[in-house]
This record gives sequence, C-alpha cells and structure tokens, in this order.
Amino acid sequence: MAGQKFQYDESGGTFYYFILSFLALLLVPGTYYWWPREVKKDAESSVLLCQCTGCKKKKIIMQKSEPWKIFKHAFMKLLIVGGWLILAFLTYKVSQFDYEYSNFDPYEILGIPLGSSEATIKKAYRRLSLILHPDKETGNEKAFMKLTKAYQALTDDESRKNWEKYGNPDGPGAMSFGIALPSWIVEKENSVLVLGLYALVFMVALPTAVGMWWYKSIRYSGDKVLLDTTRMYYFFFHKTPSMPLKRVIMILGASLEFEKKFNSEIIERETDEYEIPKLIAQLHNLGEKNRERPLYYKYSLKARALIHAHLWRIPLNPETLDIDRIIVIQKCPHLIQEMINCIAQLILLAYAQRVPRLLNIETLENCMKLCPMVVQALWECKSPLLQLPYVQEEHLKHFVIRRRYIRNVQQFAQLKLEDKKTILKFLKDDQFDDVMRVISKMPHIDFQVRCEVIDDEASTVFTAGAIVTVTVLLKRRNLSEVFGDETYKDKNIIENDKEQSENKEQKEKEKNEVEKEKEKDKEKVEENGQSQQNKSNSRPVWQKKQHKTKKSSGKKQTHKKQQISNAEKKKLNWERKQREKEEREKENAKQEKEEKNKEENNKKNSDDNENSNSDSDSSSSDDEESGKSDNENEDLKKTNSKRIQENSNVDDDDDDWEKFQTGINKRDRVLEGRSKESHTVHCPYFPEDKQEYWWVYVSDRKSRTLLTAPYHVTELVDYDEIQLKFTAPRWPGIYTFAVCLRSDSYLGFDQMHDIKLDVKEAPKVPTEHPQWDITDDEDESKAEDNDEDISEFTTDEDVEE
Repeated sequence: MAGQKFQYDESGGTFYYFILSFLALLLVPGTYYWWPREVKKDAESSVLLCQCTGCKKKKIIMQKSEPWKIFKHAFMKLLIVGGWLILAFLTYKVSQFDYEYSNFDPYEILGIPLGSSEATIKKAYRRLSLILHPDKETGNEKAFMKLTKAYQALTDDESRKNWEKYGNPDGPGAMSFGIALPSWIVEKENSVLVLGLYALVFMVALPTAVGMWWYKSIRYSGDKVLLDTTRMYYFFFHKTPSMPLKRVIMILGASLEFEKKFNSEIIERETDEYEIPKLIAQLHNLGEKNRERPLYYKYSLKARALIHAHLWRIPLNPETLDIDRIIVIQKCPHLIQEMINCIAQLILLAYAQRVPRLLNIETLENCMKLCPMVVQALWECKSPLLQLPYVQEEHLKHFVIRRRYIRNVQQFAQLKLEDKKTILKFLKDDQFDDVMRVISKMPHIDFQVRCEVIDDEASTVFTAGAIVTVTVLLKRRNLSEVFGDETYKDKNIIENDKEQSENKEQKEKEKNEVEKEKEKDKEKVEENGQSQQNKSNSRPVWQKKQHKTKKSSGKKQTHKKQQISNAEKKKLNWERKQREKEEREKENAKQEKEEKNKEENNKKNSDDNENSNSDSDSSSSDDEESGKSDNENEDLKKTNSKRIQENSNVDDDDDDWEKFQTGINKRDRVLEGRSKESHTVHCPYFPEDKQEYWWVYVSDRKSRTLLTAPYHVTELVDYDEIQLKFTAPRWPGIYTFAVCLRSDSYLGFDQMHDIKLDVKEAPKVPTEHPQWDITDDEDESKAEDNDEDISEFTTDEDVEE
C-alpha cells in the first residue's frame, strides 16, 4: 500500500458506481416521504361532515389558501420519476461493464468450438481481424483488443496457462485504488470552470443558505413566535398583574406578527384608510384612544378591530378585510399559547422572588378563555349553544321547555330525542341531522384526580414542604354516549349548581341579617315607647312632646343586660358546684362497691383451690390434652400470621414493581415526543382545521394564585395521564386546592375538581440512630483488622504513618 498510486478514472466506470449509490441514497427515502399522497375521500366520511353554510365557506377558503398545491405535487412527481429513470440507466451501464470484464471466453470471441486446432484458430483470427481492425471502415478498437487477447490466450503457452488458472490471459488481476471522478476534472483546459463551480457552491451558495436559515431561526421561538413579541408580552403582563379580557385582546392585536415589516403575508391597502374607521365605528369598547406603544399603531388597531369583528361575527368585505381577518385569526392560537407560557414563567419568577409582583390567576384564565372564543367566534357572555350549526340568537328562546332553561350543549345532549326535535322545530330534517352529528363528536371527559407523595413510605401523608404529585386521569369519549341520559350530571353543571347554591346561601344570610337588624330596631323602638309611656304618666302635659335620643335608650338597655348577665352567672356557678359534689359522691360509692366485690372473690378462690387439690389426679390428663390443643392452636396462629405477612410483602413488591414499570413507560413516552393530533373541532368561523387541545393546572382559589405551570394536553385521543407537582404549604392545616381542566376549542366544557390536603408537621431530622452507634468492641475489631492488613515486609515507619 505504501507504493500505491491513486489515479482518476479514465474509463468512467467507477464514476458511474459513485453516482448510482448517491442517487439510491436520495431516492429511496425521498420517494417514501416526499411523494404526494392524495387522501381518499370516502362516501361515509363525506356524509359525516357538517353541511352548514359556515363549513362550506371554510372549505372554499382552505382551497384558496393553497393555490400552488397542484403545481407542487406535479413538480415533485416529475422530479422523483426523473431520478428513478436516471438510476435505471446507470444500473444498465454498470451491468454492461461487469459483463465485459467478468465474462472473458476466447473461444466465444473467435467464434470457434472448444478443442479446435491451431489452424482453425488462425483462420478465425485472420477473418475477424480484417473486419475489426481500426484502420478498416468496420473497425472497432475495443473489439480488436479483445480479439488479440483471445488469440494470444489460445496460441501462447503462458497466456493459455494464465487463462486456465486465473480466467485472464494477462495473469492475476492486481487490486487497484482510484478516485471515482473522471479525469477531465483535473485537466488544464477545464481548471477555471471547475474552480469557479467549487467557489460558487461552497463559498457563495452554501454560506448564504446557512445564513438565511440562521437569521430566520434566531428571530423565532420554539412555537414559531417572534422573540420581540414574547418580550412585549413579558413587559405588559409584568406591568398589569390583574389583566381583564379586553386588555388581553389589545395586547394580542399588538403582536408583531401582524406588522408587514416582520410578516410578508400582511397586506397593506389604500382601502384600509376608510374601511377600518367604518369598522371601528361599528364596534364599542375597542380602546382606540389608548396612547400606549405599540397599542395605538395602525397595524395594532387593524388587528384588534378584526379580532373584535370576528368575535361579533360581523360580515366583512371578502376581497379585502376578510382576507386580513383570516391571516390574523390563523396565528391567534399560537400567540395565546405563548402568552400562557409567559404568564406561567412570570409566576414562577415571582415565587423565586426574582420579580416583585405576583400575577393573579384571573390573567391566566382570561388568556385561556380567549382561545375558544377565537376558535368559535363567540364572546364569553354569549350562550354556548351558539356553537351549534344553524342556531342563532333569535333561536335561543326555544331552549326553555317545561320551566327548564337549557344553558349548554351537555344539557341539550341529555334530552330525549322527542324533546330535541321540539326545541329544534325551526330546522329541517337534514339540518337536524347535522346538528346531532356535530354534538355526537363533541368531547365528554371523565376527569379523575389522585394525590400522593412519590418515593415516600406513607404516600398519602402530606407533610409541610413535601412535593405533592397530582395525577390527572383523562378519558375522552364522545358526547353521543350521554344522549337521552337525563340522570347524568356533568361536573361543569355541578359547578354551576354549586355557584347558584352559594349565591342563594349568601342571599339568605344577608336577608337574615337584615331581618335581625329590623327586629332589633323594633325592640328598641318598643322599649323606647314603653319607657316614654311610663314617664308620660308622671310628667305634665307640656313635656309630653319631648323625645329622648337613641343613645340614652341604648345605654340603659346595655346596663340592664349587664345586670341580668351577672345574676345568671351566679346561678350557673352554684349549679356547677352542686353537680361536682354529686359526681364525687357517686365515684366514692363505686369505689366502695368494687372493694367489697374484690374481698368476696378472694374468699371464693380460696375455697375452690381446696376442692381442686382433691380432684387434681383426675383432671391432670385433661389438662395435658387441653395444653396440647392450646399449643397446636398457637402454632396454627403463628403460621397463619406468617403467611399473611408473606402475602402482604408480595403484594407490596408487586405494587412497587407496577409503579416502577409505569415510571419507565412514562419516560419512554416523553422520549418519543408529543403528537399534535387528537380530534378535529367543529369551528366553521376558524379558517383552518383545528385539533382539540386542553390545559390542566392546579390553583388556589382563595389566594387567587397558580401552583403548577399549565400543562398543554395535545394528544388526548382516548386516554391520557398527566402528573403535576407542587410544594405543600409550610404550615400544617387543611387546605383546599382546585385542579382545573380548560378547553382551547369549545366554550362551556371546562371542569374543576377540588382536592383537600391535610398538611401535618414535618418530622424532625434524626440526629441519632442505632446503626450509627459504634461500641468499643467494634472499634477493637476494626483495629485488629487493620493490624492484620499490615504485611511482613512493612517497616515501623510505615506503621506509624
């Protein structure tokens, strides 16, 4: 290998091998991933889709949003097919090379049978050389070289031996190494072109492509949101810890994704100068007079007006403002998720005392409420029943039946089919079927919560400062399972009932307090009247019209009450003393009776012992048998207790193993990544296909604070398990926290589950333990072991060290 020389490929055979392998590496995975696949539209799936006017408009908008889709698919197909054709051509060329170099048969080349004489070999060689010689018109250089090799292999003794032994008249072939590039690349004539091509690819095209990619990537976060937008969110949320919903919309409209400088999709038209003021005049409480930056910029006012118009479902010009509305509404869910992340981080920083202000949970929940509002194009104050197709505000009066007001979709789903038809009598049969299809696909969540302290012996005991793990189990089913089941109550409805009952209790308390105050006033007035009547008899006539103030009457009443209370106290003390005396007398009588009973029992026992000595011989055998039976019973009890302990240990081991396996499965799920597909949402006013997502978090309703960062559930297809962790309070007591589940797609599907924690004092850190105590004997044994470790070759100096 030391003297081996590398040369460029003169014939071009190895270069074909290089291109063939490179194309195969690109085409095989590229065809699998990039070949455009058209989804087959089944007749059943098309029937299951909603046929309302909003969904039809949405389909048209989605088709218009991808005008180059057909051209892209055609171009990708042509590119992939062309690559496979080139690959087939290269494989054919390579196969020809292999056939020429591997199949060398001199008899076949000369066209003579095996074992022919030299005369026939010479005649065949002369005949073919006249045809294949390069100087002739029918000549071929390669074929003539093959012919000469075949003639030498059959006439020359050494070449014949080489051919018979190695299959080649030139002898064994030596291994050759070369560069799989054609030789014309290094020729002097083509050097300028080759260097120019290298410079263009590696010094211009590649650095510019990497630079453009890097410049775009550093401007955006992981959720494809501009970093300048996240900085603005941090500023405003830190500035206003408790933010109302309308201000959240103002900050959302001020996102830099809606400015043309940062987003090339945004279109600025001349018609905006008179169309946007008209739209603002139709809206109220828009906050257009606010002079904060960037809330009063033109792009911010335009985006805010379009969001308000979307929430009010105001029809816009389809050629101008409606196109801008589609661009703005498409980006809102991602921006709202970024808002929630910013608020959660600010709350964590406030707990760590890195930020002076702690944000209220109302700010976070207002952001969460805004997402389903944008998806369904509804304000929070509107009825959730407007999410259904064909249902408008003038139809809500039909949802009051038999003195029962249906407030949400869940209550409507629980009705019987006849009641549903009577409510939706203003719809046709096909429209009624559309409504029932949409309701049947809506979510019905089974929401369960479990609290524990992981990696602790007593997992259900919560001590101060312990890390509490809240495991949330979510089971998603369709709302069609609740059809006609009027006995079932959803947690959201239960919450509303609780709120109503709480409000009723508060009102009743207020009424009772008011009535008590009125009764007190009446009593005061009556007492004043009686005192005045008593005094009026003694007074002369000219003093009858004089009235005393309320203060004097109040003082007299308090003085009377004090006198009565002192007398009652004396009576109570006297009664208490008498009760204590009676109890003491009863206890003394009991003690005397117990002493008498003890003396009588001692006398009886002495008489029984005398009688038992006489009968001891007869009863000895019986005692032995009873003793044996008692011993056997004790042995059985011990064995049973041992078995119970062993079974309990086995059960504990099984539980530990199951917990370990569940922990491994959760880690594997985290490593696999989170998918973004769950269930499609019926949202005719949202310009894209929306997947059904949820937020789960733990909060303290009394202090209005957030305890855990909101977990974004994006893969709830059938079942999902989420773990939320927070630190228990420092002070012992009973605390009530709320685990909240909020939807980002539907209004009226939020749920809340209360958890109670009995926090106890944390045990003191042990300073002494039996295992830590070392006796003198153990010290001596350790010293002896150290002495034994000393070898016979060590010196006194080594031992002293």
